[in-house]
Amino acid sequence: MSEEKKIPYKIYLEENEMPAAWYNVRADMKNKPAPILNPGTLKPVTFEELRGIFCDELCKQELDDTTPYFEIPEEIRNFYKMYRPSPLVRAYCLEKKLGTPAKIYYKFEGNNTSGSHKLNSAIAQAYYAKKQGLKGVTTETGAGQWGTALSMACAYLGIDCQVYMVKCSYEQKPFRREVMRTYGANVTPSPSDTTEVGRKILAEFPGTTGSLGCAISEAVEAAVTQEGYRYVLGSVLSQVLLHQSVIGLETKAAMDKYGIKPDVIIGCAGGGSNLGGLIAPFMGEKLRGEADYRFIAVEPASCPSLTRGKFVYDFCDTGKVCPLAKMYTLGSGFIPAPNHAGGLRYHGMSSVLSQLYHDGYMEAVSVEQTAVFQAAEEFARVEGILPAPESAHAIKAAVDEAVKCRETGEEKTILFGLTGTGYFDLVAYEKYNNGEMTDYIPSDEDLAKGFAGIPKFSGNEI
Repeated sequence: MSEEKKIPYKIYLEENEMPAAWYNVRADMKNKPAPILNPGTLKPVTFEELRGIFCDELCKQELDDTTPYFEIPEEIRNFYKMYRPSPLVRAYCLEKKLGTPAKIYYKFEGNNTSGSHKLNSAIAQAYYAKKQGLKGVTTETGAGQWGTALSMACAYLGIDCQVYMVKCSYEQKPFRREVMRTYGANVTPSPSDTTEVGRKILAEFPGTTGSLGCAISEAVEAAVTQEGYRYVLGSVLSQVLLHQSVIGLETKAAMDKYGIKPDVIIGCAGGGSNLGGLIAPFMGEKLRGEADYRFIAVEPASCPSLTRGKFVYDFCDTGKVCPLAKMYTLGSGFIPAPNHAGGLRYHGMSSVLSQLYHDGYMEAVSVEQTAVFQAAEEFARVEGILPAPESAHAIKAAVDEAVKCRETGEEKTILFGLTGTGYFDLVAYEKYNNGEMTDYIPSDEDLAKGFAGIPKFSGNEI
Protein backbone atom coordinates (compact mmCIF):
# COMPACT_ATOMS: atom_id res chain seq x y z
CA MET A 1 0.00 0.00 0.00
CA SER A 2 1.33 3.43 -0.91
CA GLU A 3 2.06 6.11 1.69
CA GLU A 4 -0.76 8.19 0.23
CA LYS A 5 -3.25 5.41 0.93
CA LYS A 6 -2.07 5.13 4.55
CA ILE A 7 -2.86 8.77 5.32
CA PRO A 8 -6.02 8.93 7.47
CA TYR A 9 -8.89 10.49 5.59
CA LYS A 10 -9.32 13.07 8.38
CA ILE A 11 -6.35 15.00 7.03
CA TYR A 12 -8.55 15.81 4.06
CA LEU A 13 -11.13 17.59 6.20
CA GLU A 14 -11.17 21.32 6.72
CA GLU A 15 -11.70 22.95 10.11
CA ASN A 16 -15.47 22.98 9.56
CA GLU A 17 -15.33 19.20 9.00
CA MET A 18 -16.31 19.49 5.35
CA PRO A 19 -14.19 17.26 3.08
CA ALA A 20 -11.45 18.95 1.09
CA ALA A 21 -11.11 15.86 -1.11
CA TRP A 22 -13.33 13.19 -2.59
CA TYR A 23 -12.54 9.56 -1.72
CA ASN A 24 -12.26 7.00 -4.51
CA VAL A 25 -13.25 3.62 -3.02
CA ARG A 26 -12.02 1.84 -6.17
CA ALA A 27 -8.45 2.45 -5.01
CA ASP A 28 -9.01 0.04 -2.10
CA MET A 29 -10.93 -2.60 -4.04
CA LYS A 30 -8.97 -5.80 -4.64
CA ASN A 31 -11.28 -6.69 -7.52
CA LYS A 32 -11.65 -3.49 -9.52
CA PRO A 33 -14.86 -2.82 -11.44
CA ALA A 34 -14.57 -4.21 -14.96
CA PRO A 35 -13.63 -1.54 -17.52
CA ILE A 36 -16.36 0.01 -19.65
CA LEU A 37 -16.21 -1.24 -23.24
CA ASN A 38 -16.54 0.30 -26.65
CA PRO A 39 -19.63 -1.52 -28.02
CA GLY A 40 -18.09 -1.64 -31.50
CA THR A 41 -14.68 -3.09 -30.62
CA LEU A 42 -15.53 -4.67 -27.22
CA LYS A 43 -12.26 -3.20 -25.96
CA PRO A 44 -11.89 -0.89 -22.92
CA VAL A 45 -12.96 2.65 -23.76
CA THR A 46 -10.07 5.07 -24.03
CA PHE A 47 -9.86 8.64 -22.81
CA GLU A 48 -10.03 9.90 -26.39
CA GLU A 49 -13.20 7.90 -27.09
CA LEU A 50 -14.86 9.03 -23.85
CA ARG A 51 -14.06 12.72 -24.14
CA GLY A 52 -16.50 13.11 -27.02
CA ILE A 53 -19.31 12.49 -24.51
CA PHE A 54 -17.99 13.71 -21.15
CA CYS A 55 -15.86 16.65 -19.99
CA ASP A 56 -12.14 15.94 -20.05
CA GLU A 57 -11.58 16.12 -16.27
CA LEU A 58 -14.58 13.87 -15.65
CA CYS A 59 -13.19 11.32 -18.12
CA LYS A 60 -9.99 11.20 -16.09
CA GLN A 61 -11.94 10.64 -12.89
CA GLU A 62 -14.08 7.97 -14.53
CA LEU A 63 -11.09 5.94 -15.75
CA ASP A 64 -8.93 6.27 -12.59
CA ASP A 65 -9.32 3.34 -10.20
CA THR A 66 -6.01 3.75 -8.33
CA THR A 67 -5.92 7.33 -7.01
CA PRO A 68 -7.51 7.27 -3.53
CA TYR A 69 -8.23 10.99 -3.17
CA PHE A 70 -9.10 13.82 -5.54
CA GLU A 71 -8.81 17.36 -4.22
CA ILE A 72 -12.08 19.27 -4.40
CA PRO A 73 -11.49 22.56 -6.27
CA GLU A 74 -11.90 25.65 -4.12
CA GLU A 75 -14.81 26.95 -6.23
CA ILE A 76 -16.75 23.74 -5.58
CA ARG A 77 -15.92 23.80 -1.85
CA ASN A 78 -17.20 27.37 -1.67
CA PHE A 79 -20.46 26.27 -3.29
CA TYR A 80 -20.73 23.33 -0.88
CA LYS A 81 -20.56 25.77 2.03
CA MET A 82 -24.09 26.93 1.18
CA TYR A 83 -25.50 23.67 2.53
CA ARG A 84 -22.65 21.51 3.79
CA PRO A 85 -21.93 19.90 6.15
CA SER A 86 -25.41 18.41 6.00
CA PRO A 87 -27.10 17.25 9.23
CA LEU A 88 -26.49 13.89 10.83
CA VAL A 89 -29.57 13.31 12.97
CA ARG A 90 -30.42 10.74 15.60
CA ALA A 91 -34.03 9.61 15.14
CA TYR A 92 -34.99 9.63 18.82
CA CYS A 93 -38.71 9.92 18.09
CA LEU A 94 -38.66 7.04 15.61
CA GLU A 95 -36.78 4.88 18.11
CA LYS A 96 -39.41 5.62 20.76
CA LYS A 97 -42.29 4.92 18.36
CA LEU A 98 -40.78 1.57 17.40
CA GLY A 99 -39.92 0.64 20.98
CA THR A 100 -36.52 -0.54 19.82
CA PRO A 101 -33.22 -0.68 21.72
CA ALA A 102 -31.49 0.19 18.44
CA LYS A 103 -29.98 3.62 17.91
CA ILE A 104 -31.05 5.07 14.54
CA TYR A 105 -29.18 7.83 12.72
CA TYR A 106 -29.81 9.39 9.32
CA LYS A 107 -27.72 11.67 7.15
CA PHE A 108 -30.12 14.27 5.74
CA GLU A 109 -29.24 15.48 2.24
CA GLY A 110 -32.45 17.44 1.61
CA ASN A 111 -31.28 20.70 3.20
CA ASN A 112 -30.65 22.53 -0.09
CA THR A 113 -32.85 24.12 -2.73
CA SER A 114 -32.64 21.15 -5.08
CA GLY A 115 -34.00 18.98 -2.27
CA SER A 116 -31.54 16.10 -2.53
CA HIS A 117 -27.97 14.81 -2.50
CA LYS A 118 -27.74 15.24 -6.27
CA LEU A 119 -26.33 18.76 -5.94
CA ASN A 120 -23.03 17.33 -4.65
CA SER A 121 -22.18 15.98 -8.11
CA ALA A 122 -24.18 18.49 -10.17
CA ILE A 123 -22.00 21.43 -9.14
CA ALA A 124 -18.84 19.40 -9.79
CA GLN A 125 -19.87 18.34 -13.29
CA ALA A 126 -21.14 21.81 -14.21
CA TYR A 127 -17.92 23.33 -12.88
CA TYR A 128 -15.72 21.13 -15.07
CA ALA A 129 -17.90 21.89 -18.10
CA LYS A 130 -17.55 25.62 -17.51
CA LYS A 131 -13.81 25.30 -16.87
CA GLN A 132 -13.47 23.53 -20.22
CA GLY A 133 -15.21 26.44 -21.94
CA LEU A 134 -18.33 24.55 -22.97
CA LYS A 135 -21.66 26.21 -23.80
CA GLY A 136 -23.74 23.78 -21.80
CA VAL A 137 -24.62 20.24 -20.80
CA THR A 138 -27.38 17.70 -21.46
CA THR A 139 -28.74 15.13 -19.07
CA GLU A 140 -31.62 12.85 -18.12
CA THR A 141 -33.64 12.84 -14.91
CA GLY A 142 -36.05 10.34 -13.40
CA ALA A 143 -37.93 11.74 -10.43
CA GLY A 144 -36.46 15.15 -11.14
CA GLN A 145 -34.01 15.56 -8.27
CA TRP A 146 -30.98 15.31 -10.55
CA GLY A 147 -32.44 17.61 -13.18
CA THR A 148 -33.31 20.15 -10.50
CA ALA A 149 -29.84 20.01 -8.99
CA LEU A 150 -28.10 20.33 -12.35
CA SER A 151 -30.37 23.22 -13.36
CA MET A 152 -29.44 25.00 -10.15
CA ALA A 153 -25.71 24.38 -10.65
CA CYS A 154 -25.78 25.51 -14.28
CA ALA A 155 -27.69 28.67 -13.38
CA TYR A 156 -25.10 29.45 -10.71
CA LEU A 157 -22.25 29.05 -13.20
CA GLY A 158 -24.04 30.59 -16.19
CA ILE A 159 -24.09 27.66 -18.64
CA ASP A 160 -26.98 26.09 -20.58
CA CYS A 161 -28.81 23.03 -19.26
CA GLN A 162 -30.98 20.66 -21.33
CA VAL A 163 -32.92 18.00 -19.41
CA TYR A 164 -34.72 14.90 -20.75
CA MET A 165 -37.19 13.90 -18.03
CA VAL A 166 -38.72 10.42 -17.91
CA LYS A 167 -42.24 10.92 -19.25
CA CYS A 168 -44.16 9.40 -16.34
CA SER A 169 -42.28 11.64 -13.89
CA TYR A 170 -42.73 14.65 -16.19
CA GLU A 171 -46.48 14.08 -15.92
CA GLN A 172 -46.58 13.07 -12.24
CA LYS A 173 -44.32 15.88 -10.99
CA PRO A 174 -45.10 19.12 -12.83
CA PHE A 175 -43.79 21.26 -9.98
CA ARG A 176 -40.36 19.63 -10.12
CA ARG A 177 -40.35 20.39 -13.83
CA GLU A 178 -41.21 24.03 -13.14
CA VAL A 179 -38.36 24.40 -10.66
CA MET A 180 -35.97 23.29 -13.41
CA ARG A 181 -37.49 25.80 -15.81
CA THR A 182 -37.23 28.51 -13.15
CA TYR A 183 -33.49 27.87 -13.07
CA GLY A 184 -33.42 28.26 -16.86
CA ALA A 185 -33.31 24.63 -17.99
CA ASN A 186 -35.04 23.33 -21.11
CA VAL A 187 -37.08 20.27 -20.02
CA THR A 188 -38.31 17.65 -22.52
CA PRO A 189 -40.44 14.58 -21.67
CA SER A 190 -38.67 11.38 -22.74
CA PRO A 191 -38.96 9.54 -25.03
CA SER A 192 -39.60 12.46 -27.37
CA ASP A 193 -39.73 13.14 -31.08
CA THR A 194 -36.87 15.66 -30.81
CA THR A 195 -34.13 13.04 -31.25
CA GLU A 196 -33.58 10.17 -33.63
CA VAL A 197 -33.28 7.64 -30.82
CA GLY A 198 -36.43 9.02 -29.17
CA ARG A 199 -38.43 8.57 -32.34
CA LYS A 200 -37.10 5.04 -32.68
CA ILE A 201 -38.13 4.14 -29.10
CA LEU A 202 -41.59 5.63 -29.61
CA ALA A 203 -42.04 3.58 -32.78
CA GLU A 204 -41.03 0.38 -30.98
CA PHE A 205 -42.94 1.11 -27.74
CA PRO A 206 -45.96 3.31 -28.62
CA GLY A 207 -47.39 5.09 -25.59
CA THR A 208 -44.46 4.14 -23.34
CA THR A 209 -44.07 6.07 -20.07
CA GLY A 210 -40.31 6.00 -20.58
CA SER A 211 -37.34 4.98 -18.46
CA LEU A 212 -34.01 6.39 -17.39
CA GLY A 213 -32.41 4.30 -20.12
CA CYS A 214 -34.54 6.05 -22.75
CA ALA A 215 -33.79 9.51 -21.37
CA ILE A 216 -30.05 8.77 -21.26
CA SER A 217 -30.08 7.83 -24.95
CA GLU A 218 -31.75 11.10 -25.89
CA ALA A 219 -29.47 13.22 -23.72
CA VAL A 220 -26.34 11.60 -25.15
CA GLU A 221 -27.55 12.14 -28.71
CA ALA A 222 -28.34 15.79 -27.91
CA ALA A 223 -24.83 16.27 -26.51
CA VAL A 224 -22.90 14.74 -29.39
CA THR A 225 -24.94 16.54 -32.07
CA GLN A 226 -24.49 20.04 -30.62
CA GLU A 227 -21.16 21.83 -30.72
CA GLY A 228 -19.89 22.92 -27.31
CA TYR A 229 -22.03 20.50 -25.30
CA ARG A 230 -21.24 17.44 -23.20
CA TYR A 231 -23.38 14.87 -21.45
CA VAL A 232 -23.50 14.59 -17.65
CA LEU A 233 -25.09 11.84 -15.55
CA GLY A 234 -26.52 11.96 -12.03
CA SER A 235 -25.78 8.39 -10.91
CA VAL A 236 -24.25 5.04 -11.91
CA LEU A 237 -20.89 6.39 -13.12
CA SER A 238 -17.78 6.04 -10.96
CA GLN A 239 -17.15 9.79 -11.17
CA VAL A 240 -20.57 10.44 -9.59
CA LEU A 241 -19.93 8.05 -6.70
CA LEU A 242 -16.61 9.84 -6.22
CA HIS A 243 -18.30 13.25 -5.84
CA GLN A 244 -20.97 11.81 -3.56
CA SER A 245 -18.33 10.50 -1.14
CA VAL A 246 -18.67 13.85 0.67
CA ILE A 247 -21.81 12.31 2.24
CA GLY A 248 -19.94 9.41 3.81
CA LEU A 249 -16.84 11.43 4.72
CA GLU A 250 -18.93 13.95 6.65
CA THR A 251 -20.96 11.18 8.28
CA LYS A 252 -17.88 9.30 9.41
CA ALA A 253 -16.22 12.47 10.72
CA ALA A 254 -19.28 13.25 12.85
CA MET A 255 -19.63 9.71 14.13
CA ASP A 256 -15.93 9.44 14.94
CA LYS A 257 -16.12 12.75 16.82
CA TYR A 258 -18.79 11.34 19.14
CA GLY A 259 -17.39 7.82 19.33
CA ILE A 260 -20.25 6.23 17.35
CA LYS A 261 -19.72 3.17 15.14
CA PRO A 262 -22.64 2.03 12.98
CA ASP A 263 -23.33 -1.69 12.79
CA VAL A 264 -25.65 -1.46 9.79
CA ILE A 265 -25.49 1.13 6.97
CA ILE A 266 -28.49 1.37 4.66
CA GLY A 267 -29.21 3.28 1.45
CA CYS A 268 -31.77 3.21 -1.34
CA ALA A 269 -30.33 1.96 -4.61
CA GLY A 270 -31.31 2.98 -8.13
CA GLY A 271 -28.12 3.72 -10.01
CA GLY A 272 -26.01 3.86 -6.86
CA SER A 273 -25.00 7.49 -6.28
CA ASN A 274 -26.29 8.11 -2.76
CA LEU A 275 -25.58 4.60 -1.50
CA GLY A 276 -22.08 4.64 -2.95
CA GLY A 277 -21.44 8.07 -1.45
CA LEU A 278 -22.72 7.19 2.01
CA ILE A 279 -20.84 3.92 2.39
CA ALA A 280 -17.58 4.99 0.70
CA PRO A 281 -15.24 5.61 3.69
CA PHE A 282 -16.85 2.84 5.74
CA MET A 283 -16.46 0.40 2.85
CA GLY A 284 -12.85 1.55 2.51
CA GLU A 285 -12.21 0.49 6.10
CA LYS A 286 -13.87 -2.86 5.46
CA LEU A 287 -11.84 -3.43 2.30
CA ARG A 288 -8.60 -2.58 4.14
CA GLY A 289 -9.51 -4.89 7.03
CA GLU A 290 -9.65 -2.03 9.54
CA ALA A 291 -13.30 -2.40 10.58
CA ASP A 292 -16.42 -4.36 9.71
CA TYR A 293 -19.86 -3.09 8.80
CA ARG A 294 -23.04 -4.55 7.33
CA PHE A 295 -24.18 -2.70 4.21
CA ILE A 296 -27.72 -3.01 2.79
CA ALA A 297 -28.83 -1.73 -0.62
CA VAL A 298 -32.61 -1.25 -0.86
CA GLU A 299 -34.29 -1.30 -4.26
CA PRO A 300 -37.90 -1.32 -5.49
CA ALA A 301 -39.47 -4.71 -6.14
CA SER A 302 -40.64 -3.30 -9.49
CA CYS A 303 -37.06 -2.72 -10.70
CA PRO A 304 -34.88 -5.28 -8.88
CA SER A 305 -31.53 -5.03 -10.65
CA LEU A 306 -29.38 -6.34 -7.78
CA THR A 307 -31.73 -8.95 -6.35
CA ARG A 308 -32.94 -10.40 -9.66
CA GLY A 309 -30.61 -9.03 -12.32
CA LYS A 310 -27.66 -10.56 -14.16
CA PHE A 311 -24.03 -9.55 -13.54
CA VAL A 312 -22.92 -9.04 -17.13
CA TYR A 313 -21.88 -6.39 -19.62
CA ASP A 314 -24.86 -4.41 -20.83
CA PHE A 315 -25.71 -1.12 -22.50
CA CYS A 316 -26.22 1.75 -20.09
CA ASP A 317 -29.08 3.13 -22.19
CA THR A 318 -32.15 1.85 -24.01
CA GLY A 319 -31.06 3.27 -27.36
CA LYS A 320 -27.75 1.35 -27.15
CA VAL A 321 -25.59 4.36 -28.02
CA CYS A 322 -23.53 4.35 -24.81
CA PRO A 323 -20.57 2.13 -23.85
CA LEU A 324 -21.06 -1.25 -22.21
CA ALA A 325 -20.68 -1.55 -18.45
CA LYS A 326 -20.42 -4.71 -16.38
CA MET A 327 -23.13 -4.42 -13.79
CA TYR A 328 -26.17 -6.08 -12.31
CA THR A 329 -28.78 -5.39 -14.97
CA LEU A 330 -32.32 -6.23 -16.03
CA GLY A 331 -31.41 -5.50 -19.64
CA SER A 332 -31.30 -2.08 -21.28
CA GLY A 333 -34.67 -2.78 -22.92
CA PHE A 334 -36.42 -3.37 -19.59
CA ILE A 335 -39.10 -0.70 -19.09
CA PRO A 336 -40.11 -0.71 -15.41
CA ALA A 337 -43.61 -0.01 -14.15
CA PRO A 338 -44.30 3.70 -13.58
CA ASN A 339 -43.78 3.54 -9.81
CA HIS A 340 -43.45 6.76 -7.86
CA ALA A 341 -39.80 6.34 -6.90
CA GLY A 342 -38.72 7.66 -10.28
CA GLY A 343 -35.08 7.92 -9.25
CA LEU A 344 -34.92 4.16 -8.75
CA ARG A 345 -36.26 3.16 -12.17
CA TYR A 346 -32.90 2.40 -13.81
CA HIS A 347 -32.30 -1.02 -15.33
CA GLY A 348 -28.75 -1.38 -14.00
CA MET A 349 -26.55 -0.65 -11.00
CA SER A 350 -23.22 1.15 -10.63
CA SER A 351 -20.29 -1.06 -11.66
CA VAL A 352 -18.58 -0.21 -8.38
CA LEU A 353 -21.52 -1.31 -6.24
CA SER A 354 -22.20 -4.28 -8.52
CA GLN A 355 -18.66 -5.57 -7.98
CA LEU A 356 -18.83 -5.02 -4.22
CA TYR A 357 -22.17 -6.84 -4.09
CA HIS A 358 -20.87 -9.66 -6.28
CA ASP A 359 -17.85 -10.06 -3.98
CA GLY A 360 -20.07 -10.28 -0.90
CA TYR A 361 -19.24 -6.96 0.72
CA MET A 362 -22.86 -5.80 0.79
CA GLU A 363 -26.40 -7.16 0.81
CA ALA A 364 -29.47 -6.17 -1.20
CA VAL A 365 -33.20 -6.32 -0.52
CA SER A 366 -36.21 -5.31 -2.62
CA VAL A 367 -39.34 -3.76 -1.15
CA GLU A 368 -42.83 -3.11 -2.49
CA GLN A 369 -44.18 0.37 -3.11
CA THR A 370 -47.09 0.42 -0.64
CA ALA A 371 -44.87 -0.77 2.22
CA VAL A 372 -42.39 1.97 1.35
CA PHE A 373 -45.03 4.69 1.55
CA GLN A 374 -46.33 3.28 4.82
CA ALA A 375 -42.82 3.63 6.26
CA ALA A 376 -42.53 7.13 4.78
CA GLU A 377 -45.70 8.30 6.51
CA GLU A 378 -44.71 6.73 9.83
CA PHE A 379 -41.38 8.54 9.62
CA ALA A 380 -42.96 11.87 8.65
CA ARG A 381 -45.37 11.73 11.58
CA VAL A 382 -42.66 11.30 14.20
CA GLU A 383 -39.54 12.89 12.68
CA GLY A 384 -41.13 15.90 10.95
CA ILE A 385 -39.61 15.41 7.48
CA LEU A 386 -41.62 14.30 4.46
CA PRO A 387 -39.18 11.96 2.69
CA ALA A 388 -38.76 11.45 -1.02
CA PRO A 389 -40.13 8.07 -2.20
CA GLU A 390 -36.57 7.00 -3.02
CA SER A 391 -35.35 7.81 0.50
CA ALA A 392 -38.33 5.98 1.98
CA HIS A 393 -36.91 2.70 0.69
CA ALA A 394 -33.99 3.16 3.09
CA ILE A 395 -36.40 4.15 5.88
CA LYS A 396 -38.38 0.94 5.33
CA ALA A 397 -35.26 -1.22 5.65
CA ALA A 398 -34.02 0.74 8.67
CA VAL A 399 -37.38 0.26 10.40
CA ASP A 400 -37.28 -3.47 9.63
CA GLU A 401 -33.79 -3.73 11.16
CA ALA A 402 -34.89 -1.76 14.23
CA VAL A 403 -37.91 -4.03 14.72
CA LYS A 404 -35.60 -7.07 14.58
CA CYS A 405 -33.56 -5.46 17.37
CA ARG A 406 -36.76 -5.02 19.40
CA GLU A 407 -37.53 -8.70 18.96
CA THR A 408 -34.02 -9.91 19.80
CA GLY A 409 -33.03 -7.24 22.34
CA GLU A 410 -29.89 -6.35 20.37
CA GLU A 411 -28.68 -2.75 20.77
CA LYS A 412 -27.40 -2.14 17.24
CA THR A 413 -26.57 1.25 15.73
CA ILE A 414 -28.33 1.77 12.41
CA LEU A 415 -27.34 4.47 9.90
CA PHE A 416 -29.31 5.28 6.76
CA GLY A 417 -29.24 7.91 4.06
CA LEU A 418 -32.19 10.30 3.87
CA THR A 419 -31.44 11.48 0.37
CA GLY A 420 -34.09 14.14 -0.06
CA THR A 421 -37.51 15.58 0.60
CA GLY A 422 -40.82 14.52 -0.89
CA TYR A 423 -42.62 17.84 -1.19
CA PHE A 424 -42.76 17.51 -4.99
CA ASP A 425 -44.05 13.95 -4.67
CA LEU A 426 -47.46 14.74 -3.24
CA VAL A 427 -49.30 13.11 -6.16
CA ALA A 428 -47.73 9.85 -5.02
CA TYR A 429 -48.69 10.47 -1.40
CA GLU A 430 -52.21 11.33 -2.54
CA LYS A 431 -52.53 8.00 -4.35
CA TYR A 432 -51.26 6.16 -1.28
CA ASN A 433 -53.63 8.02 1.06
CA ASN A 434 -56.56 7.39 -1.30
CA GLY A 435 -55.81 3.67 -1.41
CA GLU A 436 -55.14 3.89 -5.15
CA MET A 437 -51.50 2.80 -5.05
CA THR A 438 -50.70 -0.70 -6.23
CA ASP A 439 -47.65 -2.95 -6.12
CA TYR A 440 -46.04 -4.40 -9.20
CA ILE A 441 -43.48 -7.16 -9.19
CA PRO A 442 -42.23 -8.24 -12.62
CA SER A 443 -42.65 -11.90 -13.42
CA ASP A 444 -39.78 -14.07 -14.59
CA GLU A 445 -41.28 -13.79 -18.08
CA ASP A 446 -41.18 -9.98 -17.84
CA LEU A 447 -37.52 -10.07 -16.84
CA ALA A 448 -36.69 -12.57 -19.57
CA LYS A 449 -37.69 -9.99 -22.18
CA GLY A 450 -35.11 -7.56 -20.83
CA PHE A 451 -32.43 -10.23 -20.49
CA ALA A 452 -32.95 -11.19 -24.13
CA GLY A 453 -31.52 -7.84 -25.20
CA ILE A 454 -28.26 -8.19 -23.28
CA PRO A 455 -25.40 -8.21 -25.83
CA LYS A 456 -24.00 -11.64 -26.54
CA PHE A 457 -20.27 -12.14 -26.96
CA SER A 458 -17.64 -14.50 -25.62
CA GLY A 459 -17.44 -14.28 -21.83
CA ASN A 460 -20.75 -12.42 -21.48
CA GLU A 461 -23.12 -15.34 -21.27
CA ILE A 462 -26.06 -15.03 -18.88
